Amino acid sequence: MLKVLVFMPVLGAGLVAILPGRFAGWMWRLAFFFALAALGYSFWLAAHFDPLGPAIQMHESRPWNVRLGSYFALGIDGISLSMLLLTALLTMIAVLMSRRMEDGKRLYFTLILLLESAMFGVFTARDWSLFYVFWEATLLPLFFLIDRLGGLNRQRAALNFFLYTLGGSVFMLVALLFLYDAAPGHSFAMGDMAAGGRELPLNTQLLIFAGLFLGFGVKMPVFPLHGWLPLAHVEAPSPVSILLSGVLLKMGAYGLIRAAETLPAALLAAQDWLMVIAMVSLLYGGILAWRQQDLKAMVAYSSISHMGVVLLGIATLNVTGMTGAVMQMVAHGLTAATLFLIVGLLYQRTHSRDLADYGSLLGRAPRFAFFIAFGLLAAIGLPGSAGFIAELHVLVGGFGRWGGWVLIVCLGMLIGAAYGLRVIGRLCGKGEAMTISDMTRTETSAAAILALAIVVLGVWPAPLLDLIAGSVGRIAGLFGA
Repeated sequence: MLKVLVFMPVLGAGLVAILPGRFAGWMWRLAFFFALAALGYSFWLAAHFDPLGPAIQMHESRPWNVRLGSYFALGIDGISLSMLLLTALLTMIAVLMSRRMEDGKRLYFTLILLLESAMFGVFTARDWSLFYVFWEATLLPLFFLIDRLGGLNRQRAALNFFLYTLGGSVFMLVALLFLYDAAPGHSFAMGDMAAGGRELPLNTQLLIFAGLFLGFGVKMPVFPLHGWLPLAHVEAPSPVSILLSGVLLKMGAYGLIRAAETLPAALLAAQDWLMVIAMVSLLYGGILAWRQQDLKAMVAYSSISHMGVVLLGIATLNVTGMTGAVMQMVAHGLTAATLFLIVGLLYQRTHSRDLADYGSLLGRAPRFAFFIAFGLLAAIGLPGSAGFIAELHVLVGGFGRWGGWVLIVCLGMLIGAAYGLRVIGRLCGKGEAMTISDMTRTETSAAAILALAIVVLGVWPAPLLDLIAGSVGRIAGLFGA
């Protein structure tokens, strides 16, 4: 069942790649069909998933390299299923927003679908060697999407992204080899490596966790491993930024949750240090976002701040905090996608991302004004949005572990409100009206889908909370929570 989902986009990419040039107009239709089919199939999987059932469901395993103990093993729990749904939805939105692309259409849609397949693989892999292969497989499509189709500094941005991520992956690979050596029977299966990892001495667990954290921390990213993010976001095409911020960053947090299952003693020992890194990332990203005039850079730096909230939720190692972390992963994916979508559309019309070049959108482009205000308020965590539910869980979980220190999170939220309201005041205030065409029906539909998802999860979060409750409970149980 899961192999169909993982390889469905590969089939779409192959068909787009071999489509004759005279049918160039069909490339978008074909890519959108496969993106929509993957989304529908993801919802079908969700309908057949039992939140109260076994820890790993729809499991399938085939020998890959028996001598090395490596298997093509796939399976999902509530956390990975929520990430699959997010990936499928945002890929569909990214393809929908690429309808008017003219240059490099064949390369672009082929790479987008290959990237979707690799992301599906990361979230479904139940073998660490397979996880690593899919993890690295996301690099090549993103590198060429930025390098070939990005902005003026695209080559520097693509190289920075590639080297940062590859450098972090080297540490992750070494850590996985240490775990492989400790696993019973020398197996890369996640269950076997977790069983072996828990028996390791604390110092060895800490050393292995440090390697994994470097690999996952670069992707999240957390301070000071974030250097690639702002430049990559600014130079990448806007639909690619939707996937980069909405899904790729969540891969790092997802990997960290899997590391918590594997090395619980190391997480307990490093818990306070993770909290410090999370707080620094939260404040650092918020302050830098506050200082930005470039709208895309502002959203990029705000992502560092929001991923700090995710790291803090994971570091609590209790049910409430980790539930908030997973909720924040979904909420930030939706809000960041909304903001990058709107900022990208504004740039297409004005060829500027500088806030000083913009006037009021209310008079000429009320749809733009509504969705930019909605996206920024949702990013702040306004009640009624998914971000509010997520941040509330993280605050409660953090207070249970560190007490009054969580007030630092409130300071980060105030900084977020400051730069969010500044942009709203500029673009939705009573100043001089901009001469700009409003959003089209297709663009409005894409933004409305994301906005609806944010509101539904903010008003009725129970389905998502129920989906992840069993998985979060099992992980928190390793720490006595």
